Amino acid sequence: MSEPSRRDFIYIAAGAAAAAGGALTLWPFIDQMNPAADTLALASTEVDLSQVAEGQQITVMWRGKPVFVRHRTPAEIEEARSVDVSGLRDPATDQERLVPLSGGEYQPQFLIMVGICTHLGCVPLGNRSGDYDGWFCPCHGSHYDTAGRIRKGPAPKNLEVPGYEYLSDTVVKIG
Repeated sequence: MSEPSRRDFIYIAAGAAAAAGGALTLWPFIDQMNPAADTLALASTEVDLSQVAEGQQITVMWRGKPVFVRHRTPAEIEEARSVDVSGLRDPATDQERLVPLSGGEYQPQFLIMVGICTHLGCVPLGNRSGDYDGWFCPCHGSHYDTAGRIRKGPAPKNLEVPGYEYLSDTVVKIG
């Protein structure tokens, strides 16, 4: 094999310059696909649970989606726990749909879910509606129970539980 010539060096330098120029040209197009600053500002939201009375549901916006925060009554919690999950389309126990406090204990009275039907994206009606006293989607007739699990209708999955964490006993950070 012969020594690299001046021509080889020019080819390598020209190729490197073309690659760098191509990368610099493509960068603005790639960078514009990142989320906008206003979207990143909505990446998380904090909710004070002490403001939600027992039996009440509030809706907060997170990433442009409605999130249901429900303060369940003891009867609603018992109703959710008494369901045999083996017969459900998307089996999940009531406790599996909750997030524990930092100490590991659960607050079953607070249920937090994304308020979008998993069938076609409608917003279900709350406040103990539907056949199972949970949520009812009027678009196509999906019925969710008091734990947000699909019980009847075309929806394939339970209402989604967003990622959230307890900042204190009464404040949660969604997202």
